[in-house]
Amino acid sequence: MDTSAKTDPGRPRQAAPGIEPGRPVEWALRSAEPADVEAIAELRATVMRPDLERLGRFDEHRVRQRLRDSFSPQHTSVIVAAGAFAGCVTVRPAEDGRWLEHFYLAPGLQGRGIGSAVLRTLLERIDADGVLVRLNVLQGSAARRLYERHGFTVEAQDPIDVYMVRRPGAGALGT
Repeated sequence: MDTSAKTDPGRPRQAAPGIEPGRPVEWALRSAEPADVEAIAELRATVMRPDLERLGRFDEHRVRQRLRDSFSPQHTSVIVAAGAFAGCVTVRPAEDGRWLEHFYLAPGLQGRGIGSAVLRTLLERIDADGVLVRLNVLQGSAARRLYERHGFTVEAQDPIDVYMVRRPGAGALGT
């Protein structure tokens, strides 16, 4: 799932090493390889830790193992920003559309518009197929606002997870 590099100006926040705050960041998607699993598992543990701790669910080993057990390189893209590993996203086929999962971005790159740009790119592809997309996000996660801005609505929830759905063409993709 290679894409050409894109520039997204975003808002300044904590920058990743070698990336200046407030400067546009070049990013691209490349197909994941089996060798990416450990970098992705580590990023998952870093990104999810605050929410999992808040929910009383963080387990140092389990957070990584759950990614290893479900890693699907053929459905996963690695996000590369400024030439370095910056995150990942999985779009898995489902009976009635797609599941968006394992969407993680390095903390130093969050809040700079890269996540929105990646999500917009993926949703344009999914919309072209005319199918819905589902995901789940942890209760209280800031990521929920990102998904809502892109047309996702709550389908169900429990004390830990919020299950969201997006119909084809829903949402303000220009945000």
